Amino acid sequence: MSRVGKKPITLPKGVEVKVDAAGVHVKGPKGTVSAPVLDGISVAVKDGRVDLVRSSEEKRIRAFHGLNRALVQNAVVGVAEGYRRAIDLVGIGYKAEKKGSEVVFTCGYSHTVRFPEPAGVTIDVAPDAKAKDVTHIVVTGVDKQKVGETATRIRSIKPPDPYKLKGFRFVGEVLKKKAGKATGK
Repeated sequence: MSRVGKKPITLPKGVEVKVDAAGVHVKGPKGTVSAPVLDGISVAVKDGRVDLVRSSEEKRIRAFHGLNRALVQNAVVGVAEGYRRAIDLVGIGYKAEKKGSEVVFTCGYSHTVRFPEPAGVTIDVAPDAKAKDVTHIVVTGVDKQKVGETATRIRSIKPPDPYKLKGFRFVGEVLKKKAGKATGK
């Protein structure tokens, strides 16, 4: 039995949910997000909460029950609060600069790396106006999957080096430093 799927989703103030054949459409103060409704799952909205009910006890449908509830919950949280992922650029001379709808990275390559801002996602460089920290960027948006995917694509531009730990890393990411090669006996 899915314990996750049985939990009702409470709707915060200002969040509206509409269900149709295409899926669940959630609208809130931060924007709109759609989540699919998988086969064998039905969605009911009443009294400020969303309930997901499965049609049978078949193994595949039981597996989808918790997944579908999590997708709808992520959509509700996204339109109410939004999602954010912070990245630090660690290394001498590493910096990011926002130019129009793209971010330009200087990260030790012989050229600059241009990263276009995807639709529905905002990339801020030095989000604190007081600090001119060009080594800290924040990816924000209402769709959890898009925010995570964009942050991972930015991190893959220059992943952390295991020996010096230089590169792009998520804030709070724990890295293990490898020992260098022994130079003799």
